[in-house]
Amino acid sequence: MTSKRTRQQITTGISRRDLMRLSALGLAGYSQSGWLKALAEGTANDPKRKRACILLWMTGGPSQMDTFDLKPAHKNGGPIKPIETAVPGVKISEHLPKLAKMMQHVVPVRSMNTKEGDHTRATYLLRTGYLPQGPIHYPTLGSLLSNELGSEKNELPNFVSIAPYRFLSPAAYQPGFLGPRHAPLVVGGPGVNVVRPGSDNYTQALQVKNLGLPGGVDLQQADDRLALLNDLEEDFGTSRPGVIESSHRNSYEAAVRMMRSESVKAFTLDEEPDKLRDSYGRNQFGQGCLLARRLVERGVPFVEISLNGVQGSNSFAWDTHRNNFESIEKLSEVLDPAWATLLEDLKTRGMLDSTLVVWMGEFGRTPTINRNKGRDHFPGAWTTVLSGGGIKGGQSYGETSADGMTVKDNPVKVPDLLATVSRALGIDPTKQNISNVGRPIRITDTEAKPIEEILV
Repeated sequence: MTSKRTRQQITTGISRRDLMRLSALGLAGYSQSGWLKALAEGTANDPKRKRACILLWMTGGPSQMDTFDLKPAHKNGGPIKPIETAVPGVKISEHLPKLAKMMQHVVPVRSMNTKEGDHTRATYLLRTGYLPQGPIHYPTLGSLLSNELGSEKNELPNFVSIAPYRFLSPAAYQPGFLGPRHAPLVVGGPGVNVVRPGSDNYTQALQVKNLGLPGGVDLQQADDRLALLNDLEEDFGTSRPGVIESSHRNSYEAAVRMMRSESVKAFTLDEEPDKLRDSYGRNQFGQGCLLARRLVERGVPFVEISLNGVQGSNSFAWDTHRNNFESIEKLSEVLDPAWATLLEDLKTRGMLDSTLVVWMGEFGRTPTINRNKGRDHFPGAWTTVLSGGGIKGGQSYGETSADGMTVKDNPVKVPDLLATVSRALGIDPTKQNISNVGRPIRITDTEAKPIEEILV
């Protein structure tokens, strides 16, 4: 069979001749010479650096009353006390002391007002900006931002999801009508995201499997196999063109590109100093936040990390229907160092001004405390938090009533929040994409209003 593409051409688009030329120039070994680190530092300090987003997803819906909107003077307040922060007048939970010191970069949005109190529908709404509607497959936020900020030439995926808990709402984690090209690379599993003293199970969980060549296969053999696969796919695509064929081909090309890239070392966390890893927290969420920084540093535009639960909590993740206060304390012990260190790490590397960090779950918790010392689902008045790039930190936005039951000032709906995220990242929220049914769909709903007061 005559090859339609020379067998010297690798599916990444880089030929062996190019690789040899790079080696001769000394660039193939740039990781050993420190060139990669210098490049990363130079890129981080470049004012034209492409923007990125890190989503800290709190599975189950975190209690605003025990994190960012405490009501100590009311019976609904509970035992958790507020503390002062780096910003006078803005107080947060006593269990978030490290984050309190970084509040100049942070904006709690205390006036979220939604109607969905069901995990499945609320998760879908917060992650897509829309409710499920018939045949339209709305893309998750990471896929939207992959489409807007990513590049097909990136060596790493444009969307990485760390430890997602997808069982509550599987469709909320999918690329929808944007297609498989914008699906996430999933790293880690939801069941591993707990603190186990003395265990390093998170190290293995955060590795990408099967990046090396199979045993007994050298680079020449691998290239020959890829060339043969490329020939077969070209023949198949000629007779059966379509989305499925092109998506399959794009997936293989992206996988090979990542396997051959030095950027894949982003997943090698032991390159980082022990002191820094300790600061993030030796657990999957903490190390996931460190991994997120390393991925963004290498050009990945969207990374999400889920905090799904910790050892010793009597609740599922943030779904604290019982023993709310003990669970919040234990969850905060993991959240606080990871989030605060992430912001400080990004700032130190000159990346915070170009990296938006979003903290949210699917809804909040009831201000009233139930008979099991828990808080139930509550979408009426709750909190999300924006920090970093594109945001005027050092303030809070919105206000709830003294009992926490209603929004008192500046209500924010989900489309408003996502329009604000888009604008902070330099994206026009009114832009339209063509859906799977041929209908144009805006990035955010037509009624969305960005929160101008907190945008740079």
